Amino acid sequence: MRMLLIHADYIKYEAKSKTRIAEEIGDELKTQGAENCLVAFIAVESADEKNKDFVVEKAKEEILDVYNRVKADCIFIYPYAHLSSDLAKPSFAVEVLRELEDKLKEYNVKRAPFGWYKAFELKCKGHPLSELSRVIVPEEAKKEKEIVSTALKAEEKMKSYWYILTPEGKLIDADEFDFSGYENLKKLYEYEKKKVRTAREQPAHIRIMLDHELVDYEPASDPGNLRWYPKGVIIKRLLESHVSNILAEYGAMEVETPIMYAFDHEKLSKYLHRFPARQYTLKSGDKEYFLRFAACFGQYLIMHDMQISYRHLPLRLYELTHYSFRREQKGELSGLKRLRTFTMPDMHTLCRDMDQAKEEFKNQYMLAMKYMKDLELDYEVVIRFIKSFYEENEDFAKELARLVNKPILIEMWDERFFYFVMKFEFNVIDSIGKAAALSTVQIDVENAERFGITFVDEDGKEKHPILLHASISGGIDRNLYALLEQAWIKAKKENKKPMLPIWLSPIQVRIIPVSSAYLEFCEKLLKELSNFARVDLDDTDDTLQKKIRKAEKEWIPFIVVVGEKEVKSDKLSVRVRSENVVKEMTKDELIEIIKKECKGKPFRKLTLPKKLSKRPKFR
Repeated sequence: MRMLLIHADYIKYEAKSKTRIAEEIGDELKTQGAENCLVAFIAVESADEKNKDFVVEKAKEEILDVYNRVKADCIFIYPYAHLSSDLAKPSFAVEVLRELEDKLKEYNVKRAPFGWYKAFELKCKGHPLSELSRVIVPEEAKKEKEIVSTALKAEEKMKSYWYILTPEGKLIDADEFDFSGYENLKKLYEYEKKKVRTAREQPAHIRIMLDHELVDYEPASDPGNLRWYPKGVIIKRLLESHVSNILAEYGAMEVETPIMYAFDHEKLSKYLHRFPARQYTLKSGDKEYFLRFAACFGQYLIMHDMQISYRHLPLRLYELTHYSFRREQKGELSGLKRLRTFTMPDMHTLCRDMDQAKEEFKNQYMLAMKYMKDLELDYEVVIRFIKSFYEENEDFAKELARLVNKPILIEMWDERFFYFVMKFEFNVIDSIGKAAALSTVQIDVENAERFGITFVDEDGKEKHPILLHASISGGIDRNLYALLEQAWIKAKKENKKPMLPIWLSPIQVRIIPVSSAYLEFCEKLLKELSNFARVDLDDTDDTLQKKIRKAEKEWIPFIVVVGEKEVKSDKLSVRVRSENVVKEMTKDELIEIIKKECKGKPFRKLTLPKKLSKRPKFR
């Protein structure tokens, strides 16, 4: 199958006359049109007859991937034989197109008739994703080698038992729990129980990240690999620095490890099948490699070579992985929520026994609570247990519920499918009611032994430690997803202006002169404030009102408007976004407010031209 995908302002056609292979249609299909649509021009080829189901499913995935990325309102399937010289039988082609239409019916789909001479008119939008081509070949698909881990297969089949654990220590069957006042916990439970990761709608953060020039799609790369613009990079680096600082203070030793490993490494290949993720693979010479999905491999191998005493425990290694790779399914990719390449702070802790492991688990649980508080994120907790481990450690589970002081979701399994006996995840709920995990810690009872990691105890004997996997923040990319989604949700719910925490705002202060007569004063102010905040100056020729509207659209926390009054006095006129008011304050008072809001958080200088007249547009 060959497809040409066009994101169009509109398309309209009129069926003029039939060919000898035309399908029968009613008058209502002789003329159709649509606006803001993804038009899929399709030629069904003879090779497609060897595996129709694959071709239809793959075409659906490709169309939905682009449809979600361009935020079209409908899908328009248009048979177009001119894309190929090796066409399928007409009856088969019609069958494929009808099945594809049926699979896409929940997305407002239309289809032009097959085998008619049609006059059509189309206006292409002309952005980087508005013209794309795809080729689907069944023979290659059969040969395509995808490593699907045993754990991933098990995850699809295993039976889960769901409960709610209250802060008071009551374990209640989730279907019997009264979720009144806990709407997000209910959404998390429904999301986890149904395990439907694809979405019919586009979450709010995608439009925000594009409009604010933070992050964008990269059509030249594999889907799920994004490009980051300067403002997005500022946020990302601040998040990376903050979690790295937290873990340095906690006593984690920072390391760096390779991003690819050999499939034929005995221990690594076995571990692959214990982790529920799909891998990217590549060849170099006659050897086959996989790209890491976390820092586990490198840190295990370092720990194997270390000489460790019981006095060194707990021992923590940490890496900020630029980057981790997971070959997520296309239908599940969604903006910053689920990517194929992402940045993840990854820490592994060696503990002498289960008591020490539980103490570390609790400490890291509280570190994650602190991190979520620093980002001002609301979250729901799910803790997953092997049933026997829960029964042996019920008081420990209850302590975790007390610490977070709200009901938490509990998942239990009869058998251990993975390498861990328990794990927690902090989940955020987005604008379309879907959940995404951020912070997580796991207690691993397999891999220290598998990788030959040992320590010497008090009696001089070698023992295998218990191993903890932790990402205190979760994926950094997903952090930004959560920040944008919750900013949008809170603003809508509370009828306020959306904003990021001030320490994460790419531009914290914008200075706007009433006219060019005050530019010199503004430039001096810009220089003075730049030592304490990310500040820029709108020196463009736009009107005052347009400059203010532009700053508001960028969610800038403080907008300083400078006119004659401000120049003659020591008071500035400051629009404070969080309060939606204009306040008079001195320069020093503004600096103190910013210092207070950003206390204990990392700071980065602005990496864009400070004057807007010198600043290019990125999209």
